[in-house]
Amino acid sequence: MLIRHPSDIAPSEITPKSVFLNRREFMAASAGALLLAGEASAALKGAPSALSTKDTPNSLKEITTYNNYYEFGTDKADPAANAGKFKTKPWQIVVEGEAGKPRTYGLDDLLKVAALEERIYRLRCVEGWSMVIPWVGIPLASLLKQVEPNSKAKFVAFETLHDPKQMPGQLSRVLDWPYREGLRIDEAMHPLTILAVGLYGEVLPNQNGAPVRLVVPWKYGFKSIKAVVKIRLQETQPATSWNLAAPNEYGFYSNVNPNVDHPRWSQARERRIGEILKRPTLPFNGYADQVAGLYKGMDLRKNF
Repeated sequence: MLIRHPSDIAPSEITPKSVFLNRREFMAASAGALLLAGEASAALKGAPSALSTKDTPNSLKEITTYNNYYEFGTDKADPAANAGKFKTKPWQIVVEGEAGKPRTYGLDDLLKVAALEERIYRLRCVEGWSMVIPWVGIPLASLLKQVEPNSKAKFVAFETLHDPKQMPGQLSRVLDWPYREGLRIDEAMHPLTILAVGLYGEVLPNQNGAPVRLVVPWKYGFKSIKAVVKIRLQETQPATSWNLAAPNEYGFYSNVNPNVDHPRWSQARERRIGEILKRPTLPFNGYADQVAGLYKGMDLRKNF
């Protein structure tokens, strides 16, 4: 199977949700090369991962036209309108800090770390909306194990590219650029946490964080940092962009929690994009069975 750029695909070729869910042979046929951005390849494992949700994915159009990506504008339609000329190659990710073998990965190197997997994950945002997205990516743990974190590596910090010429939103003062995020090391090593390089079997569109972004499905969407260029293992908790901008509204952990409201709105219910009615928000975005143990004994109201 080939991963293709969205610009290569006619609207008539966009996979309907019902067709995608029945195309197990589509994924099983992935013994062929997976072409990514014309410069790197890897093989998909086959059918969607066992970690995938059974929820029906949103359409490609919904996923690629309704986005939070302030580097390209604050309106949900701005990223699709403004990110088309963003250059995603060549690309490097520096992995540094408390590690025995720090290194710099090119995108092709990254894809050699582990076989790509299809992961159908929910994405829940603090504004009260959610999507279900078929990501293509690698477990973040695979990359971190390669650099051999040492005993001081308690947290993992992430940083987005800083390039105001390409990312006009970085000329605004809405945030202190570049965008920064962070996880505890056990969160980063959890099997659910991935570095995504595609969605719906295609190259990750620019407006969705190309060429590589973090996906942490039990946390609010802003934790899943886009266009990653730096990963740093460190002993201290890293500063994160939204926590710096509004610490009373955005905590470091930012786990999806219907019992902890945002100061300006309730988090108890959400609206799935494409639907009219709201549904109850699930603790940890529905992944409580897998991740609640990471926070045993913690006050999740205090550590929001």
